[in-house]
Order: sequence, then structure tokens, then C-alpha cells
Amino acid sequence: MKVLAFAEERGGKFKKSSLETVQAARGVADSLHAEFCALVIGSGVRSLAPALGAYGADRVVAVDNPVLAEHSNTACAKAIAEIAAKEHADLIFLPASQMGKDLAPRIAIRLGAGLAADCVAVKTEEKEVIATRPVFAGKALLDVRVTTPVKIFTLRPNVFTATPRNGTASVEQAEVAFEPGDLVTKVKELKVIVGRPDVTEADIIVSGGRGLKGPENFHLIEKLADAIGAGVGASRAVVDAGWRPHDEQVGQTGKTVSPTLYVACGISGAVQHLAGMSSSKYIVAINKDKDAPIFQIADYGIVGDVFEILPVLTAELGKIAGR
Repeated sequence: MKVLAFAEERGGKFKKSSLETVQAARGVADSLHAEFCALVIGSGVRSLAPALGAYGADRVVAVDNPVLAEHSNTACAKAIAEIAAKEHADLIFLPASQMGKDLAPRIAIRLGAGLAADCVAVKTEEKEVIATRPVFAGKALLDVRVTTPVKIFTLRPNVFTATPRNGTASVEQAEVAFEPGDLVTKVKELKVIVGRPDVTEADIIVSGGRGLKGPENFHLIEKLADAIGAGVGASRAVVDAGWRPHDEQVGQTGKTVSPTLYVACGISGAVQHLAGMSSSKYIVAINKDKDAPIFQIADYGIVGDVFEILPVLTAELGKIAGR
């Protein structure tokens, strides 16, 4: 049996969710006494590959090709599927990032593989992998077995650990022949907000909802986030209204997050929003409506006006954080 883990890189370094995926996949491989290797794809990625040795990869296959300088989901899916087939991989792991969620079903179709998406736990029993994933908008957890010969799993970011240790990895260059039809889709522009972590990987998230009353008041969310080194999130209603960009949307139709701390400000707690953040370890809710659904899942709740509470909270937490 062989286990393959795909590690996504961006901006010359591996994403935290990829390191979590590599380490979790290595744990599965060890429990199954299976061979394990990691896979990196892109332009100039071969020099990055040895870093995966600290997260359990003894061997890394690198598809390093200039044509992949701009991400193409069609080309990447072809490369992963082709390498997985060459390696005779039985189990394939990817992070449940935006890229991973896009690539996994494409790879599954190419390999005729079953897919367990957005897993929050994986374990082995009698040479089988059992994955746990949320269902019914996060209201329940379901243990699933994938029955196809080749099995694919995507792992939810911030749920698994990525603890570096001493280790080295050998790197092998692999060639994939790309044709014009493989590059029909490309990322043309990537906008990065400097200074704040992406919500899918942030350890702390401060989110705002319609209780902020307008985009001009979102500076209160940003100031609190900057004071504690947090990512900025938003509810669907806020994004639909054009107050905030879609990449900040948390919820069933946005991003699924699992931070250590989630601060919901002026968010009522519709089921669609809860589906995207209910797996947070600690939830703090600030809302003037004491009957808001968000309080049903919050670990700590503050009933009051966000316009009065946020400036005070920002000042006090800023002192503690030294910002």
C-alpha cells in the first residue's frame, strides 16, 4: 500500500494546511505500514521540497515546470493524477483549501476514485481508513469508508497539527507532458492582503455581520483583528451587500474555518454561517439581541452594542498583546 500527500505552496512557501496534511498522511501511512511520499507541483518548487522532511516526508516528488508559474487547475489535476498513477498510490491526501477543494474532484474523476471531503479526523481500523466529516451543515459528524481501490481525502485546515521535527527528505524530479488543452484555465490575478492571515489558516478570526450597519464601520473589526493578530471574516449578508470581499466570507457558501478563537461581532448566527465556523475551538459572540442564535453555540457571550464594546475590547486586548 502507498500513501501520497499533495503539498500546496504559495508565494515561495508551503501553506500551513499543506504541512498539516503531510503530517496527518504520514501518520496514516505509519499505522498501515505503508510507503509514503509527498508531492509538490509548480514552478521553482523543487528547492522548497526538502522542507517537507520536517513534517514526515522521507521522499518528495516534484513536478517543477515553468508552465505552472500561473496556477492552472486543469494542469495540476492532470499532474497529480498522473503521478499518483505512476506511484501506484492507494490513498491520496490533499488540504481542504480552496485549491484542494477544486482539485480533489477533478483527480477523483481521472482516477475513478472515491472522495471523502473536508475531513476533521482520520483513523485506521483493520487496514482501512475511516474518515470523519461534518454533515447537515455541521450539526453532526459522520464516519465514512471509501470503498474504491483508490481513495482520496481532503483534510480541513487548522484541525490537524503541523509540528516540525528533525527529518530530511530526498527529492525526485518528475516530468509531466502538458498540452495546450491542459492549460485552458489559469489564474490571471491574485490579490493578497498583507499583514493579515487568510481566514482558512488563521488561529484567531474576528468576523463582522449586519450589526455593523455599514462598510464604513468595519474599521472596528479591522482594528480589533490587528490588535490581536487575527484574520478578518464576514457574514454572507455583509458580502452580498458589497461591504466586504468574498474571500472573507465565512459560512456554507463561503469558507469553512476552524480557528482556536472566533469572535463574531454583530452576527445573528444563521445556520449557513454556523456551518462555516461551528468547529472553532472557542467562540465569542457580541450581539445586542440576547436571543440571537449565535449565543447557542458561543462559549462566551456579550450582550451589548458592538459600537460601544469593540473600541474598549480593542484597547484592552491591544495592551495585553503589546500592539
